[in-house]
Amino acid sequence: MTETLVSARSPNTTTDRRWLMLGVLLAGQFMALLDVTIVNVAMPAMRSDLGASGSALQLVVAGYTVSYAMLLITGARLGDLVGRRRMYLTGLAVFTVSSLLCGLAPDVATLVIARFAQGAGAALMVPQIISMIQIRFTGAARATALSAYSATIAVGAIAGMILGGVLVGADLFGASWRPVFLVNVPFGLILAALVPRVVTPDGPRGSRRLDLVGLAVAVPAVFLVVLPLVLGHEQGWPAWTFVSIAVGLALAAGFVAVERRVAARDGDPLLRLDVLRSPGIRSGLLTVAAGMIAYGGFLFMFTLHLQGGLGYGPLRASLTFAPAGLLFGLCGFYWRKFPARIHHLLTPVGFGLAVVAYLIVAVTLRGGTGGGALLQVGLCLFGAAMGTAFSPLLTHALVHVPLSEAADASGLLTTTVQLSQVIGVATFGSLFLTLAGQGGSQSSAHAIAVTSTWLAVLLVAGILTAVALTRTVSRARR
Repeated sequence: MTETLVSARSPNTTTDRRWLMLGVLLAGQFMALLDVTIVNVAMPAMRSDLGASGSALQLVVAGYTVSYAMLLITGARLGDLVGRRRMYLTGLAVFTVSSLLCGLAPDVATLVIARFAQGAGAALMVPQIISMIQIRFTGAARATALSAYSATIAVGAIAGMILGGVLVGADLFGASWRPVFLVNVPFGLILAALVPRVVTPDGPRGSRRLDLVGLAVAVPAVFLVVLPLVLGHEQGWPAWTFVSIAVGLALAAGFVAVERRVAARDGDPLLRLDVLRSPGIRSGLLTVAAGMIAYGGFLFMFTLHLQGGLGYGPLRASLTFAPAGLLFGLCGFYWRKFPARIHHLLTPVGFGLAVVAYLIVAVTLRGGTGGGALLQVGLCLFGAAMGTAFSPLLTHALVHVPLSEAADASGLLTTTVQLSQVIGVATFGSLFLTLAGQGGSQSSAHAIAVTSTWLAVLLVAGILTAVALTRTVSRARR
């Protein structure tokens, strides 16, 4: 009788434990995503408290994303080689300690370095989650788990903006912006205690080796291009900035050569570049880049304008964008509710509507006022349009990729998403800061109007590449 009861209960117990495991893992995902957007609202407070320049603020925002993007594929491969639970805990430890260093940073240089470390911790932690979902869940349960994963991504970005506004506005213990990082510490410690209890240990599952040579070339290539884009506008574009960009581009070309040589020797390159031959992947990557460059640049400059140009407090600034963020998440999650016959059109149509949204923002804010209801119309249109465009874009970019190359294509796509946001902060953030200068609300209004117009121009180019992708998807349907 006892054996019967035990055998009857075991499946439910196992199932319950599996969902508990997912909840704990997604809490880490939520925490890592929170730190992508939570700092945007805190930037003016950091500038005031640390005397940070506009370039330093760009590095605080972009540093996290750069290291996250560059180490994401390596983090996934390390999980395969040494065990996913072990690598999740390692990434969590690095993330939690670096969050503490961010919160206690005595100067902006320490803060920037700690942000790079924080991004590295996230890159070790986050890839293990999707791998564990693929291993531990099957059938309908896997679909539900992936939906929960997508929902966490959508909610994390919105929550970061709102929580950042709440914490900075509350000025807890007179700590100003510091709680936006320190809040990670207790949550990180709780997760570190829970993970060994609810996630069963796993051993190595993969045979692909680390491409340390490719990583050693790729990382400086990215830094040598991004840093002068961030620092150049404040220093008057001295000669070293152009030399740095040229060397970075040369290293990027060298990276391509290194990866091809590794692949030709039957090695395991960081990025298997043969995947670029798949129809649709190149137009998909270009479309993703256009959309995310515009998105990253807009978030950075819009938050600065709300607080620096319009004088909004942190909470009001975060709530101004909250409806747009909510619509981004909802439309990105429910885009499949549209008729299947128009799914391939959602990206170019969404980008077209986002162009209109950017122009509405430019027109409503150029006079130096808050824009009122019309600004909210523009922001909500932006959130709905980008959410509707982006999720099908990620799906359709992989439509012709062979199953054997799916992991490499997904890694390339994810890296493009992250690095494009960095480029957006570096280029359009620099343009905004240059135009805004120290001239007050009118200069800030002029800067956001001009920059938003250029963002619209960039998305027009994105529409052209999206149309090319649409043709590829249409051919696949036929």
